[in-house]
Amino acid sequence: MRNEIEKYMIIITFISSFFTVFVLNGVILAVPEIAKEFGMSNLTQNWTLTIFTLVGTMLTIPAGQIAGKYGFKRTLSIANSIFLIGLIGSIIAFSTETFLISRIVQAIGIAFVNVCEIAIITLSISKESRGKALGIIITGVYLGTSASPVICGFLVQNFGWRSIFIFSIIFIALCVILLKMKITPEWKTNENDKFDRIGSVLYMVGISLLIYGFSALITTTGKISLVMGIIILVIYFSYELKQKSPVFDVDLFRTKAFTAYNLAGMFGYFAAMVFTTLINYHFQYVKGFNPELTGFILIVSPIVMSITAPYAGKLSDKMHPQKIATVGMVITTFSMIILSFLDKNTPLYIIILAMALQAFGTGLFSSPNLNAVMSSVDEKDAAYASAGQLATRAIGQSMSLGLLTLVFSWIMGNLELSSIYSNMIVQSSQIIFAVCSIACVFAIITSIIGIKADNKIKR
Repeated sequence: MRNEIEKYMIIITFISSFFTVFVLNGVILAVPEIAKEFGMSNLTQNWTLTIFTLVGTMLTIPAGQIAGKYGFKRTLSIANSIFLIGLIGSIIAFSTETFLISRIVQAIGIAFVNVCEIAIITLSISKESRGKALGIIITGVYLGTSASPVICGFLVQNFGWRSIFIFSIIFIALCVILLKMKITPEWKTNENDKFDRIGSVLYMVGISLLIYGFSALITTTGKISLVMGIIILVIYFSYELKQKSPVFDVDLFRTKAFTAYNLAGMFGYFAAMVFTTLINYHFQYVKGFNPELTGFILIVSPIVMSITAPYAGKLSDKMHPQKIATVGMVITTFSMIILSFLDKNTPLYIIILAMALQAFGTGLFSSPNLNAVMSSVDEKDAAYASAGQLATRAIGQSMSLGLLTLVFSWIMGNLELSSIYSNMIVQSSQIIFAVCSIACVFAIITSIIGIKADNKIKR
């Protein structure tokens, strides 16, 4: 019975991880068509991506405590149902505002899905096989990433952007049904804890102001928001240290290895998150490719990642996982340096080579880094560790898209993204890739610090 439950749990988490990324990357590919239909400026267009990760980042920490208190299986079922509602909302969207609302609803569901699936795998599968199981989830992420360019490019080109969400509904509904019919156990880690409402509000307000302020740093409002966000987050950490049942056990960050691995993940995902968006913009706006051709080329990266990630996950069960992750980040750094010189005349084979290097490096980094984070704490802290690594990862992703908004608004103002302004798009991309190269270096440094401090993982 246990083996059957584990099998279905892996299937469910695989499908969930596949389609959360599938929808995210599908929208990245479709956003030029969505922007055209609703008449969006480049600022609003970029916010259709940023708001998704922002909401997810806001909710990840509270989601960890809520799921641990009320049950990961129950929360995962509800979260997938919310995701379904968000998908339907995108299908019936008739304006920029209604589309953004549907994206917010999707992000709410996905924030809880992500926390639940990692915690469940950690709690239900033995430590010796955990890296392999987490590698399967990461594989789902990268297969979703690899399938989305081709499938979504075909769908957008032939059936319109709404078909992306129609396609996804069937599979997320299947997850809800399987959870109801096939998964009988429930996993709870802090059932008797009181929900920390004040801590949750402080975190959500602080992180929102921080990310918004960063994305609008060239404005006075942005600068004020950034400072206020930092102040509120400092208050949040001070408050949480005094709570018996904090929304997040910030004491975990006293563990040097846990902190270092999370910082490495934050910097790594900061560099990775904006990658597909920039390449997509380059192909569609600078090279003039249509969505279908763009999707066909973009498949290179996720195919390489989907092949690399499961092997990296297995290998991380046999040797120190963060050492593997560090090698991956070194390779990723080279790809970012190459792309920081990207311009109109860069040959396609150079771009594809850089894409393959970035994919290989990120594939080596992701699942070992996740395994290192989860293995650096005790199992009783699985919910907090899962929420913590997802939050730091999401902060990196949100700041990455915030950087996208910041640089494009600085270079282009409020102009629409168009091939007419390809020179400005190239200039913006070069700046962002250069910043991402620096982020990769920081990921390498924090990884090395964590490995030296880690006494818990002995492989």
